[in-house]
Amino acid sequence: MSERVNPNLLLQLKDYGAVGAEICFNCGTCTATCPLTDDEHPFPRNMIRLAQLGLGEKIMASTDPWLCYYCGDCADSCPRQAEPGETMMAIRRWLTAQYDRSGHSGKLYTSTRATVYTILRLMLVTLAAFVIYHAVTGFDRIVTDRVALNTFAPVLLVWGLVLAHGLFLGYRMFSGVREMWRRVMAPISELFEIPLSLYLEEAKTFVLHFFTQKRWRDCGEDHHRWLNHFLLVSGYVTMLVLVLGLLWWFQTDELYPIYHPQRWLGYYATIVLIYASVEALVGRARKKDHMHRFSHHTDWLFPSFILIGAVTGILVHAFRYAGWPWPTYIIYVVHVMAMIAMLDTEVGIGKWAHLFYRPLALYLERVKTRAKAEAVERAGAVVAAD
Repeated sequence: MSERVNPNLLLQLKDYGAVGAEICFNCGTCTATCPLTDDEHPFPRNMIRLAQLGLGEKIMASTDPWLCYYCGDCADSCPRQAEPGETMMAIRRWLTAQYDRSGHSGKLYTSTRATVYTILRLMLVTLAAFVIYHAVTGFDRIVTDRVALNTFAPVLLVWGLVLAHGLFLGYRMFSGVREMWRRVMAPISELFEIPLSLYLEEAKTFVLHFFTQKRWRDCGEDHHRWLNHFLLVSGYVTMLVLVLGLLWWFQTDELYPIYHPQRWLGYYATIVLIYASVEALVGRARKKDHMHRFSHHTDWLFPSFILIGAVTGILVHAFRYAGWPWPTYIIYVVHVMAMIAMLDTEVGIGKWAHLFYRPLALYLERVKTRAKAEAVERAGAVVAAD
């Protein structure tokens, strides 16, 4: 079976942040030192070699880029300083762009100008929506003698728009997942059929790794990064549930007492999001860790958005309790502008998508492993019967 060769693949990967892949001579030292690799998944060496040969389709059929958590051991051991971990990171960005059939992800990853323009456009459109709404309903209806957030931004209207936006983003994420699934499972599906029951039985693998990313704990000896990521995900999922599922309860003009669960859930999510985002931004600024030395411009987006969202959320909360109407409304608008920009530049087409693609890769690998084992078992039974 012939393979389509892309002679410009290495140059394309440079646009996605690859460093030094062209000087790698495939000695395999990186693979030998990686704590997560095995005989079935000899990365980073195999991925770098496929990139050098221009075999992008083979890369897309592999889950190996998503099985790497970038501990940096490969960079320490590389005799050529070819930065294999950074190439793996660039391949993940490239793959995210390939899964996105709209091409939007590729523009964000390869152009700082396009990224800035997209963020500004999304924020201005959101601001315009608020202005148009109040122009239609009448600016005189804005309550200014007290804080009336649900008059300024009616919770049911906002919730409806949030759910509609969530469905759009969910479809975009689903489209990327479907494309990754198709690419990864196509080679084995040509050999034998995989029953639906096997996919359903292994769904727990995806859920486990999505919420815990526990394989990250086997990546080097420093568990600090895993803990930070776990806190980030827990805070983000908590806030997502409050906004998507319980906005009518979360965005209210009623001031709950300090012991109310609504307040503590919001406080927990806010605290861990600020901690994790600041830690990530400081790490990128200091460039001491391997994964932060060559930070791509898009690597700054997610933690920056998270920090802005958490801080503006705190300010809205504080201004409500202080009884300051206009500061509450203005910061609320800024908060929504930042969150819309974050979601539309991250979900399905940016760094946020890695939260899905990593556990999905582990899930699909588990399904493939079981499918192969069952196929061998069936073949053995047929031979025995003959």
